[in-house]
Amino acid sequence: MDLAKDIAHRDSEATETVSSVYVPSLQRTKGQPPPFAANGGLSYMSFDQDGDAGTAAALDAALIQIATGQGQAIIDELDNAPPGPIKTQWGVGFRRYRECLEYIQTNNIEVPEGGVVLPLRYTVDELPSYSIVSSNALWQDPEREADAKALRKDEYDSVQRCLYFPQVLRDARRIEEYHPGLSPNQPECMDKLGVSLAHCESKCENFYDATEVERVYYPEMEKLLLEFFPDATDALVYNHDVFDKEYEGDRTENQDNKNPGVNANYANLVHNDLNDNSGRVRCRELLTKNLRNFGREQNYTEEQADAKMSRRFMSINLAKPMETVRQNPFVLCAWPSFADQPYINNYRVYDDRVGETTRFTYRPDHEWYWLPEQSPTEVSMLKCYDSITDGSVSRWSFHTASIDHTAPANAPCRKNLVVRSYVFF
Repeated sequence: MDLAKDIAHRDSEATETVSSVYVPSLQRTKGQPPPFAANGGLSYMSFDQDGDAGTAAALDAALIQIATGQGQAIIDELDNAPPGPIKTQWGVGFRRYRECLEYIQTNNIEVPEGGVVLPLRYTVDELPSYSIVSSNALWQDPEREADAKALRKDEYDSVQRCLYFPQVLRDARRIEEYHPGLSPNQPECMDKLGVSLAHCESKCENFYDATEVERVYYPEMEKLLLEFFPDATDALVYNHDVFDKEYEGDRTENQDNKNPGVNANYANLVHNDLNDNSGRVRCRELLTKNLRNFGREQNYTEEQADAKMSRRFMSINLAKPMETVRQNPFVLCAWPSFADQPYINNYRVYDDRVGETTRFTYRPDHEWYWLPEQSPTEVSMLKCYDSITDGSVSRWSFHTASIDHTAPANAPCRKNLVVRSYVFF
């Protein structure tokens, strides 16, 4: 079912006059094919009902897609494939990390100095996907128990629609060797590749204390961004995540108290946090509504937000280790290597918004980078969104985490902090 057909003749001017609903136009990069998305890529904000931001429509669409059986058909196809490597339209993939690693070691894949070959997990499903967040009221609604069961199963089954593929990762500190004249520590690197590196000597003493992180670390990151991008006029850090698999304290997330908790798992699926729609929607809801904003309060009118967003703005994620990274490295992919590749939408359904993240299928020529033993003063930066669409700059990077088989067996897992920001020009 394509919900876009239901509003094919809707008066667009009338939509724009509803002040509580912001519906972005899909602003694809010049030359990039359409995404694999519901409703032809139209934002679920278009299906707002009484201020629900299209969440009811998204839940209905998720259940309708499950009922088609298309996702299960992909799982069945993979399950019925002979043991060993699985030939896909993009390349040879593997069901298990170990199988992919054995393939890498058997074939003696060559790596540049400072590089490594790691199994990275990609989706092999080009259907848009739906993730119903844990806070959604559906999970506590006894009348929707059957729906909850179906959605929970589909979320669990999504893991079975992924395969591991071998990828060469270059040392990000050596970017200039692959792109002469391009330093990873300059804004030009972000413009071209969507990734860069920065230096930070933080005065934050306890990264597990959300209040201290907001008070001390957020301003440090905003200052870093304004110094890194000298043409920028404003930077806003709006939330963060802590990753520590070995943490023994309270991990509880509390959005009302601006506490993200502590993550025990690392996002090991190739993805990006935003896309053509959500890059704009997320920015505007921060500026005008402070929706899930952990940082400085914003008080823009809708007209002021429109004016601010009429100029260039970017979303940047910044990842800083608490201690030198020995295992589960955070790895980044450079924009030019997938600039002509369609992304696949994942819809994160809350009670009051539908976030859009993206996934990607494997390509052997994806240009991946990592930071071997990234130190606490090294901040890796990746672009999640750029409002410039003419192809002159990167629109985004994508990223993931992986197990580093070259690390010692007793190497501690990564402990780091990721902040999310917008930078305005």
